[in-house]
Order: sequence, then C-alpha cells, then structure tokens
Amino acid sequence: MHLHCLLPLALALLLPLSAAAAAAEPPSRPHIILVMADDMGWGETSYNGHPILKTPHLDAMAAAGLRFDRFYAGAPNCSPTRATVMTGRNNDRAGVENHGYALRRQEKTLPRALRDAGYATAHFGKWHLNGFRGPGAPILATDDHNPGEFGFDEWLSATNFFDRNPLLSRRGKFEEFKGDSSEIIVAEALKFLTQHRAGPKPTFTVIWYGSPHAPFDADEPDRAAFASLAKLSQHHYGELVALDRSVGTLRRGLRDLGLADNTLLWFCSDNGGLPEISPSTVGNLRGFKNTVYEGGLRVPGIIEWPAVIKQPRITQYPAGTIDIFPTLADVLGLPSTVMLTPVDGSSLRPLFTSELPTRVKPLAFHHQRRAAWIDNRYKLIQPNLAEEKFELYDLVSDPAESRDLAATQPEIFARLHTALVAWNVSVAASVAGQDYPERKVSPTEPLSRDWATAPEYQSHLPQLATRPEYQSALSPKAGKKKKQ
Repeated sequence: MHLHCLLPLALALLLPLSAAAAAAEPPSRPHIILVMADDMGWGETSYNGHPILKTPHLDAMAAAGLRFDRFYAGAPNCSPTRATVMTGRNNDRAGVENHGYALRRQEKTLPRALRDAGYATAHFGKWHLNGFRGPGAPILATDDHNPGEFGFDEWLSATNFFDRNPLLSRRGKFEEFKGDSSEIIVAEALKFLTQHRAGPKPTFTVIWYGSPHAPFDADEPDRAAFASLAKLSQHHYGELVALDRSVGTLRRGLRDLGLADNTLLWFCSDNGGLPEISPSTVGNLRGFKNTVYEGGLRVPGIIEWPAVIKQPRITQYPAGTIDIFPTLADVLGLPSTVMLTPVDGSSLRPLFTSELPTRVKPLAFHHQRRAAWIDNRYKLIQPNLAEEKFELYDLVSDPAESRDLAATQPEIFARLHTALVAWNVSVAASVAGQDYPERKVSPTEPLSRDWATAPEYQSHLPQLATRPEYQSALSPKAGKKKKQ
C-alpha cells in the first residue's frame, strides 16, 4: 500500500485518541462562585447529623461534589476569615486582626488576580473588610476600601451582617429590597451570571450571606419546623432553611443557564457556630465562634465542579479558606506573583481527582493574641501569645479536644512547637509591613471604627435612623456592645 493511502488510515486511528485526550483535559477558565454563610457552625447541616435542621440542597451539593469533613475557616470570626479568602494569607498578615478591621490595600487580592486574568468579577452581600463595626450599612461610593477597590467590577454590598428587607449599596447607590436576604443576593448573582452568560469573559462571583448571624429574623414558614425551640433558636434555624433554599435556587439557576457543568461552586462558613443556640451548632466539637478550638474554626465545606469532580466523595483531608486563592490560581495556571508572600494556603487542585494522604503545609491560625497549628492529625494551641502555655490534641482520635497531650507526647509537641514559634515570628514581621515593597504599613490605612459615628456617614444618618435594623447602632447605648 502506498504511503499516501496509509495517511488517512493513520489519521483515523489517531483521531479517537486525540478526542479522548481532549476529553481527559480539565476545561479551561471555569465560572467560579464562592458562597459563604455567616456564623454557620460545623454541625448545622443535615448531612453532618443535625437532629432537627434539614438542609436538602446543601446535602445534594455535598452528595454531588467533594465534601470536606475537616474544613476550616481562616479565623474564628468574620472579617479575618474573609481576609484569608481574599489573600491566601493569614488575616493578621493582612491587617485584619478582628471583626471590623480593614483589609490593607497593599495586599494582593483574589478578585484583582482574576479580573486581570480576564474574569468579570462581582461581590454580593456582606463585605466587612472596610474597617467599620456595627450592623451592615450600605457601603459608600467614596469608601476607598469598598469591594471595587479590591478588584470587583460589580458589587451590591453591605458593611457587615444584614437581614430581611435589607438596604444594600450597588457601587455606592443605596437600594432597598424586600424579602429574605439570602434569596435576594442569590437572585442578584443570577442576574449577573445571566448578563455574562454569552459574553467573552468567564465570571467570578462572591456571595457572602448575612445569615444566620444575629439578629435573627426568619419568615414564619421557615421556622415552623422549630416550634418546640426557644424563639432565638427558631429564628436562627429558620434563617438556615432560607439559606439552604437559596443554595438550591443557585444550583438550579446554573443548570437553567447551561453553566453548571463548568462552574466551580465552593460553599463554606466564615467561622464556627454560636453558643446560645440549641440544639448545638457545632455538633460534638469543643468551643464556638471566637475560640480557636474546633467548634470555633471547623465549618461546612463543599466544592462542586461536575466537569472535573466526577467521582463525589467525602474527604478527611484538612483544608480551609486559606486555600481558596492558591487553589484557584493553580486551576487557572496563574503565576505565583499574583499572591503576596508568604502565602499560608496551598492548592487543593490535586484533591479534585484523587485522595491525598497528608497535607504538606500545616494550617495555621493567628487571631486576637491566640494561635493554633494543625499538622494533619495533631493540633497545637497557644491560648495566649504572651504566655508559654500550649495544648496538644490528636484530632483523629479526639476531635472533641478533650485530652491534652502536651505532656505525654513530647516529640510531637516539640516538633509542632518549633514550627508554630517560627511561624509566629513570620506573622509578626508581616504585621509590621515587611512583606510590602515599602517595608511598612501605609499610614493611610484606617483604624477600626463605628460607621454610626464616622464623619463620612453623618449625612446619611437621617435616612438610616428610620430603619429598625440600625436602631441599636444609633441609640445612645450602642457603644456598649459591639456586634460582630
């Protein structure tokens, strides 16, 4: 047979192989959606065994994707965790010591990196990275720490938590809404996705709920299943019913738009559960929000990406919000320079297709003069950075952190102690601004403050004073108790 006759045959044999190879390649430039609940504890899903609360839509997402049984917020309260999402770095490095602290503009952020990579970017809901305390007020157009300053093309946002019938800010313009806040911001996010569905840019969408943060205000049908509980718990769990329903709306909307298959959808919470709610918000874990025990840090975590995560499973691999930026940068093949060093997170991309035996880079936490270090099964806690006192726990055999092993496991203790002390020194250097080209923190960064007394909000107070959600912030006694 002549050579020219063999060529078509050879090509015919190669084409199926080429098609198979192409099919094995992960899709490029997926749509990306980050969804974060506010104050939702690890125990507050039915897939994690809550005795009353039903979360069918989160259960369905978990059953279809990668469910983490050891997923960690970056810190035990809200603003610090959001800083870890934005930077891939510990919150203290970025200047976000506690709730109501501003993210430094010198940081390199995830939305900037994705916008520069060709993504259309949008933020919906709670921001809490502009340095204001108090209930969520609409963000001002003149705010130099608004979401747009950090890389979001579009934003419909509030400074902090928000509830039913919210007043939000669309790039500085105040807008009133009616209904449940979770459903409102999901509906707005779906409008954004619809607008960009046929466009040349993939989308990066951040949906940060105001629920189930206090003050709780659930619709009557949503709290009907909790009639036997105290009123506070009824409304708290009712808000989670609405939140779960909005997750269902989001997933269904992605299917209706034809975007579900190549959308990386990531759900988590910003910190552990609340102590005043019953039944327990944290399952059998120790501690609650504002502690570095498991109940304060471990939260629900799910990633769904049908085009890549084809075999749903539950993983015990320790991961957290600190890993979001490194993971997405790895998925998109972005250069390491999009992140400021030191980077504390690591990419979870290999975990999408196969299980990993151990985590190479430990998970580290630094918050309000406390620190914790999770190295796979072991966790070292320093309750007060000013004191040489430490606690050691085996999270595999003792997830409730009931047996301190610091005295009985000296070799493990010494290894983790050395690593944590060195990391604490590194964080202190970052806090001082040593990671920035200027080698110092910009003097223009604002201090944490109440919007109710800030000069820039004074002209808006007559309008805000007419709304019930701001009465506590504007009353004479408002300064006595700061809501997170």
